[in-house]
Amino acid sequence: MTQATLVKCALGAAAIVLLAGPVAAEMELSFYSGWQTAPHSRLKGDYPGGGSYNGLIGWQGKSFEMPPYYGVRGTWWQDERIGFGLEFTHSKVYAPDDEAAAIGFKGFEFTDGLNIVTANAMRRWPDQWNGLTPYVGGGLGVAVPHVDAETFAGDKTFGYQLTGPAVRLIAGASYDISDRVAVFGEYQFVYSRNEGELDGGGDFETDVKTNALNVGLTLKF
Repeated sequence: MTQATLVKCALGAAAIVLLAGPVAAEMELSFYSGWQTAPHSRLKGDYPGGGSYNGLIGWQGKSFEMPPYYGVRGTWWQDERIGFGLEFTHSKVYAPDDEAAAIGFKGFEFTDGLNIVTANAMRRWPDQWNGLTPYVGGGLGVAVPHVDAETFAGDKTFGYQLTGPAVRLIAGASYDISDRVAVFGEYQFVYSRNEGELDGGGDFETDVKTNALNVGLTLKF
């Protein structure tokens, strides 16, 4: 499964959810990028061929390096306040070289995406604060990271894996610049539990928490 396929699946699912609603419903498609970080978490597991590792990793986000951090969200507002939808986020985390080396890896990263897909519920308060519309939301879903890892023994892992559940929390505000277009800023917290395999018989386990400040554009239908 490629990253492009993941994005197409998320957009397609969002379109199905949006178009399934009544014609009178407000439908939105939002695109965003921003600054994403991740605090320390423990990375542990078994090496291919035997032996175990366990270390505390100070993940790096590198939001503006290629491939960049971004997301897309489809929301079907059932009325002025309550909405449901789907969201895809391409987050990234890199293990610093020295910390990866300390547990036996030349490199360990989810950089072609710590991809998160969630089904969301949203709540908004229209036209508050001089035209701003604050909103909050939450979602449940799955993590589909692209695992890029190499041990000093030469074992390499490179590919997408379905690694576990994910939870998303959102708080932000939007501002309409026309009947069809709005801009927004928000904070997002995402937790994902990641348990996967290393090629050659090993495995890994890590819980990743990301914090992001997003800015974006919403199109209304």
